[in-house]
Amino acid sequence: MDVYSSIVRFFQSGGPFMYPIVLVLALGVAIAIERYIFLSFAGARNRRVWGQLEPLLRKGDLQGARSLTSDSSTAISKILDYGLERLRNTRNRSEVEMAMEESLMEEMPRLEKRTHYLATFANLATLLGLLGTIIGLIQAFTAVANATPAQKADLLSASISVAMNTTAFGLMVAIPLLLIHAVLQTKTTELEDSLEMVSVKFLNAVADTSQSGGSE
Repeated sequence: MDVYSSIVRFFQSGGPFMYPIVLVLALGVAIAIERYIFLSFAGARNRRVWGQLEPLLRKGDLQGARSLTSDSSTAISKILDYGLERLRNTRNRSEVEMAMEESLMEEMPRLEKRTHYLATFANLATLLGLLGTIIGLIQAFTAVANATPAQKADLLSASISVAMNTTAFGLMVAIPLLLIHAVLQTKTTELEDSLEMVSVKFLNAVADTSQSGGSE
């Protein structure tokens, strides 16, 4: 209960700029949760689809692979579907690779969507905290201007303590948001790298199948 009371007093003594910082925190947490869930599910679904596709590609069952990718909405399915569609018209590796790169470029913005806002919110929380502190200090010096010399020191120290709460709260919001942003950026990069790796594996599997068919 004492901890809760201390938090409430800390927040109330910070001034009006505490409220926009709380709003920034709420938006940042909402985006972080949504992105983490999206990226985690996207990675799991991609791995599951590739686990089903790889045996079909190794057997040379391109029709079965195309049927699987066309029925799935995962990023990996869309990328490989482009490649399988191009394979119907040409066996040229570079043309198939270009088609898949085009699809990969379309998918990347979906993976990176909204994550960059977290870094912006972290900077915004810091700046709002500093602005609140500066305005608080201006008000503090204005308040003590007409005070007696004996009161000035006490009033000024109390006002500065209150004004610094805004900066402290801004930093307490900014630091976790930056850490979360780094985590999500890492997950996004790993997911994009996995898509590129699967694209190469797909091309190699198709090439191996073509050579086997040609040697027979």
